[in-house]
Amino acid sequence: MIAAMIAAGIAAMSGVASQAFADDPLAAHRWTSRVLVIVAPESGDPRIEAQRREARAWRADYAERDLVLVEAIGTGTEARRIRNRFGIGERDFRVVLVGKDGDAKLVQAAPIPADRLFSTIDAMPMRRDERRQR
Repeated sequence: MIAAMIAAGIAAMSGVASQAFADDPLAAHRWTSRVLVIVAPESGDPRIEAQRREARAWRADYAERDLVLVEAIGTGTEARRIRNRFGIGERDFRVVLVGKDGDAKLVQAAPIPADRLFSTIDAMPMRRDERRQR
């Protein structure tokens, strides 16, 4: 009887965990990558290209910090899911730094300069551990 209750509890928790994983558009990056998310209402916003330029200019530093760029532009399903996850309005521009744990670490209404981005990442406990191990 107790074993059956434990098994039922584990099955229920697994279902909840898999549903939460399925609902999170960034779940595939959890514990493997930090994510810089550009959220914009439309593709013509010049701030998108400004953040892309930063990413291209600092490509090696992004790679060293396991940082990937994700864009949520427009009103498509994935963009809407990302907006909902971070509570970002439909007409708002935001850049969100997401840690490997999946939590937002920095949210800005303008492109994030590389020095600010890297100093934020380098101050994270997980990043400090990574640097010691390398």
